[in-house]
Amino acid sequence: MSDIAHFFTPVDPESILDFKALKELQFGNLFSIYTDTDNFPELDNIDIAIIGVSEDRNSENNAGCSVAPDAVRAYLYKLYGGSFTIRVADLGNINPGHTTEDTYFALRSTVDQLIRRNVVPIIIGGSQDLTYGQFLGYKDLEQTINVVAVDSVFDLGNPDEDITNTSYLGKIILHQPNFLFNYSNIGYQTYLVDQNSLQMMNRLYFDVYRLGQVRDKIEEAEPIIRQADMITFDITAIKHSDAPANPNASPNGFYAEEACQMMRYAGMNDKLSSLGLYEINPEFDISGKTVHLAAQMIWCFMDGFYNRKNDFPNRTSPEYTRFHVILQDEKYEINFYKSKKSDRWWMEIPYPPHKDLKFERHTLIPCSYKDYELATNNEIPDRWWQTYQKLS
Repeated sequence: MSDIAHFFTPVDPESILDFKALKELQFGNLFSIYTDTDNFPELDNIDIAIIGVSEDRNSENNAGCSVAPDAVRAYLYKLYGGSFTIRVADLGNINPGHTTEDTYFALRSTVDQLIRRNVVPIIIGGSQDLTYGQFLGYKDLEQTINVVAVDSVFDLGNPDEDITNTSYLGKIILHQPNFLFNYSNIGYQTYLVDQNSLQMMNRLYFDVYRLGQVRDKIEEAEPIIRQADMITFDITAIKHSDAPANPNASPNGFYAEEACQMMRYAGMNDKLSSLGLYEINPEFDISGKTVHLAAQMIWCFMDGFYNRKNDFPNRTSPEYTRFHVILQDEKYEINFYKSKKSDRWWMEIPYPPHKDLKFERHTLIPCSYKDYELATNNEIPDRWWQTYQKLS
């Protein structure tokens, strides 16, 4: 594992909090923490790795977010584990490289290596352009992936300009070779989004969900999140009163409890293999409110992770109930699968015979009971239709 150790600077625990005051079952005593250059954690028995990335040079109007990782640790280390046995390593901080491209390379290499070892990285940024480095970690894994962003805007930017925390998505969409299958946004705020960007999302058959739409029924976020291979979470998706640590924070956004609920959904997603939490700027925080919330969000992710059901449907398994729906005068047929173990739903997209096997992993997509109800009422669910268009 020493091939990524050189990217990291050890955590200085004494500068973060009084370790001697920690109780036996608080995270600071349960994590395997990289504290000096000779003790980089062994990852053979590790499930989750905490990674700080102290990079904010491509941040627009949020310089200072590079110091967030240690500020979050000060609260994370004080939390107690739940009814789960944790196997978590804190690998320390990736310091800024000579250029931001060097930082992206270090993050990309780390994400790649951890995923190959079946360890889920939780990245604490830093600015959200680090999502690009997180995404590149999948480049050599030989599969197309789904990205979910919890964000109040799309961060498309102008692909011809340099990458920033407001323009990384355009770089991801245009990256060649293209290994992005789907992008989903959760929580965009219409008055912050250019209508041309919204039309572009529709043309690409990406699925985007307004803040009010998700907040109206937060459990409908679960199937969106269950589709993700990687998640990028911009702290400004949370309302300013609950997470003030960003100069661009909006009065509107998700409540703290909703952010924690989504993080638990993320943890429970059997195929999610990396998570990034970005744009926290301690300089603008109030009494540590945002970094405390970030620590609790990570706790909720871990709680979900250690309650994973491992129930991605096998089409012939008796563990799933199959529902066959014919709609629009027999023009379309949809197979739904419901897990007897978790009560979660999936629906099947017919796979065009002329396609190679590159996209086959996307033919069973997460859905909700609401999608099944729509189909029984002769309506095609939006997420079924968008995936069908992408595959055909």
